[in-house]
Amino acid sequence: MLLDFWRARGQGHVNNVYAAYAFLRHTPSMDLVPTIDIQNPSSADLSAMDNACADHGFFLLKGHGLDALIERTWEETRRFFAAPAPVKEGIRRSQEMPLGWYDRELTKRYRDCKEVFDYMDPDAEAGGFRNRWPTELPGFREAQNDFFKAFAELAEKTLALVHTALSAPRQVVRSHIGCAMTSTVRLNHYPVKDPVPVDERDSLPPLGETALGYHTDPGVLTLLLQDGTGGLQTHSRERGWIDVPPMEGTVVVNLADSLQVWTNDRYRAAVHRVVPMKKSGRYSIPFFYNPSLETVIEPIAELCEEEPRYRPFTWREFIQARVDDNFADLGEEDTQASHFRIA
Repeated sequence: MLLDFWRARGQGHVNNVYAAYAFLRHTPSMDLVPTIDIQNPSSADLSAMDNACADHGFFLLKGHGLDALIERTWEETRRFFAAPAPVKEGIRRSQEMPLGWYDRELTKRYRDCKEVFDYMDPDAEAGGFRNRWPTELPGFREAQNDFFKAFAELAEKTLALVHTALSAPRQVVRSHIGCAMTSTVRLNHYPVKDPVPVDERDSLPPLGETALGYHTDPGVLTLLLQDGTGGLQTHSRERGWIDVPPMEGTVVVNLADSLQVWTNDRYRAAVHRVVPMKKSGRYSIPFFYNPSLETVIEPIAELCEEEPRYRPFTWREFIQARVDDNFADLGEEDTQASHFRIA
């Protein structure tokens, strides 16, 4: 059987990579990342999702109906990262202007081997003020606007699915939601080599051992598109590091810190990383679904079987600490939900 897998892998185009990963899903580690039909989730789907959320925090969505929009977004993503350097340099991100292009972000005090483009809700007042767009790429902004709207709706539906798996009471569902205005999209490119020019590296922290260091996302949940390259891994309580396989037509979902706190550790914020690219670059597109700025994050009493494990904190203070970590080595690891844990 392994010979069949390597034959598929060696034929060298995306469909065969997807086929190879589909083959590997028959192994026990791959079965830990279930695929859920968001249009018609069965009781077995909800049970598998509940187990995955408790173990490592990842599952896949099918039935979203967004294939054409997703393909357009991929085309624009590749076009952006292939653009000449001055196009990207003109919208370089800074601590004062935190949206745009960047190629030297830190995770766990080490530099990631990636370049990114960040933006927030194009229709929101803050997004209109803060977003920075490459004017040399006509159609790019419009495509990202369409993507944001569609994935904000999908994130809302996905959170409702998580609430269903939790058997959350109606009042909990109504009061524990995300907010499109504080949510963001990131376009990622993971090259094989360091994206920072050689003559600019001396003053920077070194690259980490992985393309993206292990971490959790701070919001409620993340919707992720990943290409067929592979390399995304999550940490399972049962199996250690396992692959999150590229599966054609699916959207990856991973839970984030705020949801872990809401469930008082019943569900796990996904600890994930990206391994180094050896032969070809990798692209991914996460939609970070976040709470509103003044939301108080704390365990939900109706879901707690034990005493609360976290003190209350606002989303504003949490995300500000995470943003600060991205730009400078502050002498300690990135802020996590564990910083608010009750001793």
